[in-house]
Amino acid sequence: MAVNVAGLVAVGVFYVVILLTGILASRKSKQVEKKCLERRSEVAIVGGRNINIVVSVFTMTATWVGGGYIMGTAEAVYMPTRGLVWASAPLAYLVNFILGGLLFAKPMRSKRYVTMLDPFQHCYGQSFTTAILIPNLLSDIFWVACILAGLGATMSIVLDISPILSILISAAVSIIYTVLGGLYAVVYTDIIQLSFIFVSLWLCIPFIFLSPALTDLSQTIHLNDSNVHSWIGEALGGLSCQSLHQRILAAASSSKAQVSCFAAAAFAFIMGIPSVIIGATAASADWNQTEYGLPPPYERGEAGNILPLALSYITPSWVSVLGIGSVAAAVMSSTDSALLSSASMFTQNIYKATLRKQASDRELQWVTRICVLMVGLAGTGLAFNKSSMLALLLLTTDLLYCIVTPQLVCVVHLRSANCYGAISGYTVALLLRVLSGEPALGIPPVLLYPGWREADGVITQYFPFRTLIAFISLAVVVLVSCLVQLGFNHNVIPHSWDVLDVFKKKIEPEEDETPTPLSHEGKNFVLNTAL
Repeated sequence: MAVNVAGLVAVGVFYVVILLTGILASRKSKQVEKKCLERRSEVAIVGGRNINIVVSVFTMTATWVGGGYIMGTAEAVYMPTRGLVWASAPLAYLVNFILGGLLFAKPMRSKRYVTMLDPFQHCYGQSFTTAILIPNLLSDIFWVACILAGLGATMSIVLDISPILSILISAAVSIIYTVLGGLYAVVYTDIIQLSFIFVSLWLCIPFIFLSPALTDLSQTIHLNDSNVHSWIGEALGGLSCQSLHQRILAAASSSKAQVSCFAAAAFAFIMGIPSVIIGATAASADWNQTEYGLPPPYERGEAGNILPLALSYITPSWVSVLGIGSVAAAVMSSTDSALLSSASMFTQNIYKATLRKQASDRELQWVTRICVLMVGLAGTGLAFNKSSMLALLLLTTDLLYCIVTPQLVCVVHLRSANCYGAISGYTVALLLRVLSGEPALGIPPVLLYPGWREADGVITQYFPFRTLIAFISLAVVVLVSCLVQLGFNHNVIPHSWDVLDVFKKKIEPEEDETPTPLSHEGKNFVLNTAL
């Protein structure tokens, strides 16, 4: 197969348009910085808190409708061992955005936080905030690596170019405009990327249905309910991602942030429909009537690339180019969000809060840019080892769901939660998740849940243990927090044991003084109940 020159030119033009859009958006960012009443360094993170609803919906949707979303959904429907019920991502994202709007949009935006780690820092101190940052940072890096690797494989199929070259070019474009324009560059390029994804994927559908290789579609729409609870973790795990909260905090108001979440829920669900159709048609296609031939992709171990394969061999060549453009757009819309997400949390909650408390705005802006570059380079470097990165991504996503999501619910909504309960819940959840095993990483399970099965020496857990661990963690945070509070308040536990200074007796202020929070590790519990 020769290099698809026309397709390569078309994709190159698309990349240039995206890069120019990001550069123009960087000018908008500088204009907002001049008018911003808050710190200029926060413009790159929350965009001056004036993102309107239309732009907010576009960027929220584009952030989640990435390469993994459209390719993974098609793969799930195509796989004969799975089926339509495994195409859980559209439903998962629908639930994720609705819960995000109901649980976090108003309380997070109304308190004018800069990142999702701010409430942890205000209530629990720096050490615990760092513990929450670690799984988020690893998840972003592995996510960048996996989606870039997927894009490289896709371009090698459709355009017949080196996957290494496509990975490097895509990463470079995403890093450049994110460094230059921050959130404004990300949200405005998201508009173009999401629009292109929507138009190109839907345009491919009629040509797939008209293909002579297509057989009876009804025979391939099967339902396999071997693990119908798997989508729950995908849904709620997204609640603890900075990329979601970054859009919430950048909205012009609390109500607009909530509306944006609900609208994005509908759009994300709709964006998954073309992938479902492509996966189903690929499963019903007679591959012997195409240039691909037999055996089909599943038997060759290429099911993960079923979307680009279907577009390349079942549709006309110019249509397949549109398809690869949609994948590239989806990858960049997720990559830039992950880069800015990690950079924002490190700059705001580590560098500014601990390393350089007196850092100037200009210094913080450069730290954010350097962090974007470092995360981008790390993800790009790891993209050349796709198999292990996918396993690590799944594990870190599990950690976000099992550990971070319950913690976020507690710190935002439960006034009784304190640092002792948070540490206990974190430890219990981490321990239970490790003991539950992870086949992708070769970690055998120590805890066996109801319904487990063993095949070829590998144990598979079908019980929704991740959800169980999340609820156990939530219960531990609440229970330990209440017990410790009662113990200290009733002098059952000596105050000398309050090593985190959560219940340390504050100095009584004079009548005209206002009590202020202590600057210790845990901070005074009573003074932080309003958080």
